[in-house]
Amino acid sequence: MAHDAYMKAVVFHEFGGSNKLQMAQLPRPEPASGEVLIRVSHTSVNPVDWKIREGLLRTLLPHRFPIIPGWDAAGTVEALGGEVRGLTVGDRVYSYCRKPVVQCGTYAQFVTMSASAVAKMPSSIDFAQAAGIPLVGLTSWQALFDAGGLQAGQTVLIHAGAGGLGSIAIQLAKHAGARVIVTASAANHEYVRGLGADLAIDYNRDSFVDVVRAHHPDGIDLVYATVGGSVLEESYKTLKKGGTLVSVTGRPTDADAARWGVRVAYVFVSPNGEQLARLAELLEARVLRPPAMTLLPIEDAGRAQDMSRAGKTRGKIVLAVGG
Repeated sequence: MAHDAYMKAVVFHEFGGSNKLQMAQLPRPEPASGEVLIRVSHTSVNPVDWKIREGLLRTLLPHRFPIIPGWDAAGTVEALGGEVRGLTVGDRVYSYCRKPVVQCGTYAQFVTMSASAVAKMPSSIDFAQAAGIPLVGLTSWQALFDAGGLQAGQTVLIHAGAGGLGSIAIQLAKHAGARVIVTASAANHEYVRGLGADLAIDYNRDSFVDVVRAHHPDGIDLVYATVGGSVLEESYKTLKKGGTLVSVTGRPTDADAARWGVRVAYVFVSPNGEQLARLAELLEARVLRPPAMTLLPIEDAGRAQDMSRAGKTRGKIVLAVGG
C-alpha cells in the first residue's frame, strides 16, 4: 500500500485517563456516496471528548474501538463521494462531525462526513479559529433559538460565559436583540463584556440568583444552562413564570418544569450544514468573532483534554493536526 493510504491520528483502545490516548497510523478513510473527505487542518477539544474517553457516555452513545476522538473539523475538501453538490475539491470547509457510532473522529489527518453537515468556512478567519466554532456554534444556535425561542427584548442568563459555548452564545443572543447576563469568574469579566454581555456575575463571590433577581424582580425569560448539578437546579429561581430553561448538560424533568411553572428543553446538538453556513455569514460580517483560543499540537491531545476537564480555559482549546 502507498504511504498516503495511511494517516496519523490520536486513538484510544479502552476507556480511561488521558494516558490512554496515543498517536497512531491508521488507514485513511474513503468517502461514501453523499460524503466528503476532509483533510483536517485543525480540530478542537470539547468536554464531550474526555467524557467519551472516560466511558461516562458509553450507555448513551454507540461506540467501537479503537476510537479517534473529536467532533470539530476545519480543513479542505480532499475528495467527494457520489451525489455531492455544492462542494468541490479544495474548498475550505468546517463541520461538526458527529456520526451515529463514535469511532472515526476528527483528531486525525482525514475524516469523512455527510456533505449535508459540511459548510464552507468564512474567509475572514483561519483554520484554527474555524475549528473552534462548529460544536459550540451549533449547540448555542439550537439551544437559544430552536429550543429557547429567544427573541429581541428578552433577557437571557448564559452560564459559563467565558467558555466555548458561552463565547458564541453571548454574541448570538446580543445580535438577536436580547439582554445578556452571564456567570464568569472575575478574571473573565472584561472578556465577556467585550463579547456583548450586559451584566457579568462572579460566581465565585456572588449568588447568581440574588443578582439576577435584584435586577429582574419578576424573573427573566431564558436560561442557557451549560453547567449541570446545583447550578442547573438553582437556575429555575431566576426565571419568570412561563420562562424557559434550556440545558445542554443535565436533563431537566417535567416535574421541575411543573414545580417552577416554566418550560424546559434539553439539547444534544445535531450536525447541520445550513446552520453552519449561517454562522459563517455572521462571522464573515464580523457580527460574530471566534472564541479566545489556546492552540496546541495534536501530539498534546492528552494535555488538552486534561485542560478541558479542569474547566478553567477561556474560549476554546484547538489542536493543530497539519496535513
